[in-house]
Amino acid sequence: MTTMKSDASANRYWWTDLQGYDFTAHILTFACGDLAFVYDVNSNSLHRLDRPAQQIVEALIDNRGDVNAATSQLLCEYQLSSELIEEIFAELGELKKAGLLFTKDDLARRYSYQGSELAKVERIDTEEEIVSEAYKPIVKALCMHIAHDCNLRCTYCFAGTGPFGGDRSLMSLETGQEAIEFLLRHSQGRRHIEIDFFGGEPLLNFAVVKDLVAYAKKRAAEEEKVLKLTLTTNGLLLDDETTRFLNEEGLSVVLSLDGRPNVHDAMRPYIDGQGSYEEVVENLQKFAQSRQNQDYYVRGTYTRHNPDFAADALHIHDLGFVHLSVEPVVASPQDGYALTMEDLPQIDEQYRILAEEIHRRKQKGEELNFFHFQLDLAEGPCLAKRLSGCGAGFEYMAVDPKGDLYPCHQFVGQEKFKLGHVSGTIEGQSQEVCRVFADAHIYHKQGCPSCWARFLCSGGCHANNEAESGDLRIPSKIGCELARIRLKWALYAKVLMEAEAQ
Repeated sequence: MTTMKSDASANRYWWTDLQGYDFTAHILTFACGDLAFVYDVNSNSLHRLDRPAQQIVEALIDNRGDVNAATSQLLCEYQLSSELIEEIFAELGELKKAGLLFTKDDLARRYSYQGSELAKVERIDTEEEIVSEAYKPIVKALCMHIAHDCNLRCTYCFAGTGPFGGDRSLMSLETGQEAIEFLLRHSQGRRHIEIDFFGGEPLLNFAVVKDLVAYAKKRAAEEEKVLKLTLTTNGLLLDDETTRFLNEEGLSVVLSLDGRPNVHDAMRPYIDGQGSYEEVVENLQKFAQSRQNQDYYVRGTYTRHNPDFAADALHIHDLGFVHLSVEPVVASPQDGYALTMEDLPQIDEQYRILAEEIHRRKQKGEELNFFHFQLDLAEGPCLAKRLSGCGAGFEYMAVDPKGDLYPCHQFVGQEKFKLGHVSGTIEGQSQEVCRVFADAHIYHKQGCPSCWARFLCSGGCHANNEAESGDLRIPSKIGCELARIRLKWALYAKVLMEAEAQ
């Protein structure tokens, strides 16, 4: 992050490049209270602004880069002095010269459509190349559906409370081993691979989980792979035995908790309809304490029924959990709990409350890592993730208890997205489905190339897009709005922390 400092040596006429510049696509300015910033999209640079600098940047944007019109506005409306305007213009020029502000999108010309076909594009010669490798998937992560059954009946569950539209089956050891072999074959030259034990509730099939952990570690070592293992659980079966196993074997764990008792119990009841909050919280607290409050995160979901979700995130922290996230529900617009455009003003306010309260608590020395506010602008995600996000369908896949493959866990059970079986290879029509997912990056998605958030949200969730529009390349309108709101406040939270440090 940069705070402007005066340097009159900047090119006096640097602003001539701004004629015709697409400010909406490449710049975000934002202010809350006394704090303001400008975010340069293409360089991923964040600059804190004082009030005059904010006024000058916004005047340039309002006047579409016309510096004479902007100067007139600044002199008349804001009564800034000519000397101050010239000084700040010089500072802006230095940032532009350094490639940190008013930059252009050099990647856009590498990706384009001609009709319905991909244009021939320049190869990005890195290990993370996403276009040339799209047609032969190199899989680095596998979501293993160990159990298509669950001991809860969550209202918003995209798995249909466990079975994903099928039967309530458990994965066999043999199918799990075949899935691990599939991952090893299709990871090819990639050294790092990941497996997530998922459900339903995976601990309903704990014996198989234990055997597969041992098998995956053995085979990864033989193939000289670096293996990361994760398990996602609702926490009800986290007894002493499972806790000891997960800790000793070094699995990262995602724990499900929606927040306040009434919110959690309304959406995550037992089979008989009774609330699960009390038992879940007790088990999750013991588990987090057993690993010194590290290598886990508590994940909640907010819906239209709890648009005041900041209270739920803070409640989770008050329970003693320091690594947490509360995320918007993935739902069809027809679902009664689905978020709507009418909810956005309140959601915007909730993220503001979260950003400022998290900052306040950190000032008091409390540890609190809110997953969806964590932005690494310096090192950041690799190019492939900035363009395509999670890699569903070509880098990341899900396997159901029978061994059938799908682009990700949210597509499991949808026949048109089935990619084959773990005993075979990805070919023919399945390979075409993989190509469709690989091609659905930000430069092929409707509206993404002109959105300031494109490199931070990577075009949104494929499942969200499919649920709303029926097309991976048409982003969910509500999903886009939610992403921009969250990311705006995530940048603000980052500026807050940097301002405090200085």
